[in-house]
Amino acid sequence: MLNRRHLLGAISALAMLASAGTPSFAQDTYDIAMISKGFQHQFWQAVKAGADKAAAEFGANVTFEGPESESQVDRQMDMLAAALSRQPDAIGFAALDSQAAVPLLQQAADAGIPIIAFDSGVDSDIPLSTATTDNVAAAALAADKMAELIGDEGKVAVVAHDQTSRTGIDRVDGFVNRMAEAHPNIEVVTVQYGAGDQLQSTEITKSILLANPDLKGIFGANEGSAIGVANGKTELGSDIVVIGFDSGAAQKGMITSGVMAGAITQNPVGIGYETVKAAIGALNGETLPEVIDTGFFYYDASNMADPEIAAVLYD
Repeated sequence: MLNRRHLLGAISALAMLASAGTPSFAQDTYDIAMISKGFQHQFWQAVKAGADKAAAEFGANVTFEGPESESQVDRQMDMLAAALSRQPDAIGFAALDSQAAVPLLQQAADAGIPIIAFDSGVDSDIPLSTATTDNVAAAALAADKMAELIGDEGKVAVVAHDQTSRTGIDRVDGFVNRMAEAHPNIEVVTVQYGAGDQLQSTEITKSILLANPDLKGIFGANEGSAIGVANGKTELGSDIVVIGFDSGAAQKGMITSGVMAGAITQNPVGIGYETVKAAIGALNGETLPEVIDTGFFYYDASNMADPEIAAVLYD
């Protein structure tokens, strides 16, 4: 239920509907709290940049925070509870655990605070919309590229960030299921989880390589995982094919040098921007789409400089 301020915002928005062009927003300065999955990866810095861009454009006050590590579900819950206690106008939330946050999100909904999920959704219909990549399709593309690079046969593995977030689940499923459906001569021998931590993912990669000397490739399912896989490959002097996910200076450098074959990039600036835009739209009484698809691309050394790709890569 909308509180009085939100109701006034909605009425104001209706009064300001433009006949054409960009939708008009109410002139209130809304307070929007964004809780991300982490803050250590360049991906989240890019999401924040997009949120800040929207905040400046639409005249909102946006706070952005996340735990130090993407394994700190309890810490993220504390941040969400603290944000809720200050009663912001809206909350943007990227869940580390797609179920753990539901009780707190329900409290927010009961208080009339709109929830917009971003990057990683929750197992609930509480969020009014989710600004995200189609992670299943993106990981399926990674599988197709891997298959192409290894001759469509052999053994591969996956190093992912977690089994609890929507992104972790969808990227593993997208990759594994695509291999089973479209590339039957490729076997995914193991899927292991390194919490998105580079050092942990490096050690996991080395263990996988030592246990599977005939392995042809590994998919690293987020920024930290992919960098860890590439580092593990380098430390053991392996020649496996590495396909990553996300961007950032480290991955771009590894692709330029050939250590990593390529990666999937999301549109993190777009994710942050669309989350804030959707939150303001909700406060102004707009009906939002269930999912705001922010897109993805495969990039490698051959196309990193293409304008369409360069626009969504981040440093």
